[in-house]
Amino acid sequence: MKQLIVATGNAHKVEEFDGLLAGCGFEVSSAKVCGGMPDVVEDGDTFAANARIKALALRALVSPDAWIISDDSGLEVDALDAAPGIYSARYAGEDASDLDNLNKLLAELAKQPEAVRSARFRCVLCLIDPSGVEHFFDGACEGTIAKAPTGSQGFGYDPVFAPKGYTQSFAELGEATKSQLSHRALAVQALRRDWLESRL
Repeated sequence: MKQLIVATGNAHKVEEFDGLLAGCGFEVSSAKVCGGMPDVVEDGDTFAANARIKALALRALVSPDAWIISDDSGLEVDALDAAPGIYSARYAGEDASDLDNLNKLLAELAKQPEAVRSARFRCVLCLIDPSGVEHFFDGACEGTIAKAPTGSQGFGYDPVFAPKGYTQSFAELGEATKSQLSHRALAVQALRRDWLESRL
């Protein structure tokens, strides 16, 4: 079985990848197997660039036959020219809380006359195979931004994001529904459909 190391120290994210890649012939591990995820400066100007930075940083620490996967993601709001985008986690400042970021988002939208509230959560995966070839896959969950937060089961921008086809926010829909619709799940589906399954 091929070893796939996820460029993160987040155990929940590793579990998510493990489930999403079930049946693909990978033993999914976290960066802890090679001493932990190294500190990186995510100074790329796109999700793909930041995902690549993380993947390359981890690849320098692993055995040559390992596969590496990383992701970068965020919220894109059309009325704000796709902001907060790559700055989603620090939209209100480097030390901003989730609530700080959410409040800034709603305040920025309130300044827009007849604001278009369409938005999407976007995720880009970077997969590096043992030969060093890089592969990128994109997933986006379309939806709208509500005028006020609702729900308590999510984090980040979940309380104000209603995915397309739903009136409830991600923070109301719960983890099971969110995991089926999520941008990361859609990016992994693209990986499986467009690349992995033809090689199994």
